[in-house]
Amino acid sequence: MQIPLINLKTQYEAIRAEVNKKTLDVLSSANYILSDNVKAFEKEFRNYLGVEHSISVANGTDALVIALKALGIGDGDEVITSTYTFFATAESISSVGAIPVFVDVRRDTFNIDTDRIEEKITSKTRAIMPVHIFGQSADMDKINEIAREYNLKVIEDACQAVGGEYKGKKIGTLGDIACFSFFPTKNLSCAGDGGIIVTNNDELATICKGLRTHGSGENGRKAYNLLENIIEDVEEDNNADNTVYNPLKYYNYLIGYNSRLDELQAAILRVKLPYLDIWNEKRRECAQYYNMNLAGTDFVTPYESDFTRHVYHLYMLQSERREEVVQYLKDRGIATGIYYPVPLHLQKVYASLGYKPGDMPNAEYLSYRTFAIPMFAELTLKEKEYIVRALKRFGEEYEKE
Repeated sequence: MQIPLINLKTQYEAIRAEVNKKTLDVLSSANYILSDNVKAFEKEFRNYLGVEHSISVANGTDALVIALKALGIGDGDEVITSTYTFFATAESISSVGAIPVFVDVRRDTFNIDTDRIEEKITSKTRAIMPVHIFGQSADMDKINEIAREYNLKVIEDACQAVGGEYKGKKIGTLGDIACFSFFPTKNLSCAGDGGIIVTNNDELATICKGLRTHGSGENGRKAYNLLENIIEDVEEDNNADNTVYNPLKYYNYLIGYNSRLDELQAAILRVKLPYLDIWNEKRRECAQYYNMNLAGTDFVTPYESDFTRHVYHLYMLQSERREEVVQYLKDRGIATGIYYPVPLHLQKVYASLGYKPGDMPNAEYLSYRTFAIPMFAELTLKEKEYIVRALKRFGEEYEKE
């Protein structure tokens, strides 16, 4: 049996007719940039979360960069974040000229250790960027409490946690601004790259809209006026043709980015969004199956905090014999993934920051032990049984050695 880490083909087959119709409709419309599907998806996504504003962009990394830029974070500023996450979290901070300040994580949730944040705050600190890693929320009450005390902004890196919850509130509604990714492997995904920024702050939303399209047009002008404290009414031309010719895009007010979610991806996301909660619940059921059937083995299964609703972007196991079990599963057709083999504070690109092995023991401990096993909504009972049986057999063979 061959079981991938995530099966995108199976998901596509389940919604093939809807996706094909929507994409063909876009192609026949010949409107490909910032048109009806993008506007509709932005509205549907903000309604799903219950936020005031949503600004779609080209990918999750751009979402983080633009959010930081909109907050005025730049050269020499410091942003506190987790060391145990995908590189884009820190990369976005560096991309605006700021300095990522890494904090160790908790061994149970893998999320930033809120007891370690305050000791990293300096006069240069401007924001905290918690990462809701693998689909589980960080402790946002504590993070927001610290942010208020030190007058810091909170940017949620929610790229792995769409649909997750913290104390009954949707992830992405818990800070000043939040960012999501729609990369194909995410719980809500498109057929390529995509991302979105959400906020309840009117001014931040306007600046983000201006930045995503070269700082040009009506939104660029509005953003410029906000940053320069200029009071002026600027009307938007909702009939502008963004695909072929919009004359306003040749008037630039800020140094921005070329970062737009295209109509095809928006159309696909519109098909998938109504299924998100159903798919996430199936992921949770799969996680419960793994948890129950791996209880009593030497594998450490994921911990879910009482105050969160984990959506299991990845299902992470821990083992002292990770390399051996990964190879054992591979030999039996079961895909795995190692997330993350090197914590960010030990990446070569950040050697100049002066971190050394041992500085963040929990993240380093996890980087040598964790691995992901298949997790997607369409996993069959037969596949789950096969995976669990292989893991148990590995354990039995290990005990005989």
